[in-house]
Amino acid sequence: MTEAGIKPRQVLKTLKQSNLQLQSTPRHLYNLKAKIRQGKLSDKTFKSLRSNRSMSVEGNNSSSDGSLNLNYHLATQEVVSQVPLTTYEEFKAAIVAAKQAFPSWKNTPITTRQRIMFKLQDLIHRDIDKLAMNITTEQGKTLKGARGDVLHGLEMVEHACGMANLQMGEFVPNACNGIDTYCIRDPLGVCAGICPINFPAMTPLWMFPIAITCGNTFILKPCENNPGASMILVALAMEAGLPDGVLNVVHGTHEIVNYICDDEDIKAVSFNGGINHVVVMPDASMDATLDALVSAGFRAAGERSMALNTAIFVGGSMQWEDELVQRAKALRVNVGTDPDAYLGPVISREVKDRICGLVQNAVENGARLLLDGRHIMVPGYENGNFVGPTILCDVTTNMECYKEEIFGPVLLCMQVSITYYISSVFTDSGMVARKFQHEVEAVLVGINVPVPIPLPFSSNYESKASFAGNFNFCVAGRTGVQFCTQIKKVAKRWKVFRSTLAEACIFSEAVCFRREL
Repeated sequence: MTEAGIKPRQVLKTLKQSNLQLQSTPRHLYNLKAKIRQGKLSDKTFKSLRSNRSMSVEGNNSSSDGSLNLNYHLATQEVVSQVPLTTYEEFKAAIVAAKQAFPSWKNTPITTRQRIMFKLQDLIHRDIDKLAMNITTEQGKTLKGARGDVLHGLEMVEHACGMANLQMGEFVPNACNGIDTYCIRDPLGVCAGICPINFPAMTPLWMFPIAITCGNTFILKPCENNPGASMILVALAMEAGLPDGVLNVVHGTHEIVNYICDDEDIKAVSFNGGINHVVVMPDASMDATLDALVSAGFRAAGERSMALNTAIFVGGSMQWEDELVQRAKALRVNVGTDPDAYLGPVISREVKDRICGLVQNAVENGARLLLDGRHIMVPGYENGNFVGPTILCDVTTNMECYKEEIFGPVLLCMQVSITYYISSVFTDSGMVARKFQHEVEAVLVGINVPVPIPLPFSSNYESKASFAGNFNFCVAGRTGVQFCTQIKKVAKRWKVFRSTLAEACIFSEAVCFRREL
């Protein structure tokens, strides 16, 4: 029996009738069977999991107006989950909950906040298979890629476990005439994160662990097309001991994004994106360069903000093309649960249509289509959103495929006689590499490395039009802590007063008392 006095089988039957995702996803993201088996499904929780509810305030579910976003299995088009879209009133309620939780959370000892991150780290390790399966089902990645998604995010949780050192300030004794000065890092208040479609676990883990361990409260908006991993992670954070109101979830599309960006109570907003280029010099090692291009361009179906979707061949691409096509053809396209799959389906039918449209537009405007993956069929999954590796050559900067981020398994090949500002270079020349490193205006630079992924312990930055704020920021390293906190500068002097005898006695007693302690 559960706390609600209902037999587990009856509960599960009722939930299946009102939640379509339970009928097609046995391991539901709320892990309902385990809760029922353990007798942890209370009447309040049972009501909160009905299909017209949305987790938005204090880690609990609150009612919505019934608007739903249906998510489909990317290979079969079956409904796997439905997300109640948060109303404006619910969004404001989440903000209020975060504001009310902030003073207490800010004053929680930093060691206590760290211990919650240590616990979260253990729980993510425990449930990594469940997280990976959810990502594969909702987002389409291979299971291997989905596990990598979780592990890259886990690195940031591990990084947050050292917040006591990361958040240290500075102290200057006797800076001027008995005045001590010091700087401390104060949390900002309510922060928010907007998650993209491509890394359902890594991106939220790059956002909220650092922010909340700094002492902020957080509003997380998962991608509406694959919210399952975020919801699992939030549930794990609550299980790790995070107090109510510290981490809140809102669901929605562009309307909720606008609410987040416009709300004056939100002090910082995190989101990501980008388009990357690679330069291939004539002297580059062919095998190593082609392996890197294939991996960076087509792995994860090209749905990575740091994927190298544009290769610039200095001196022409003709000598590279045949071998590049052969390697791309060898990649296995299949549903993500196939252990031999290299890339799975893209996130939606609309995204597939957009990718195919951009490829067709490029061909009509003079690009050469070396490899066409638009019409690939996977046996048994004929309705899947599959796009195979696609290679376009002779692409120019005025084509729509170049100006618009394709965000799919499409590699654009351009040809130039000299290099210009990009992010990675492949060369066997130390002179070229050094010149590239010093003169390129990109802020993440790879030398014979296709995707210079930022690591949690190193500081990385955004720049140019993609950046807004008073200093550059990436979630990694000390800059992540700097983004989530504000400097408070303190100048302090204790003025020396002429003590009376009584004051001296009181002072003496206080000193003695401290020594006895």
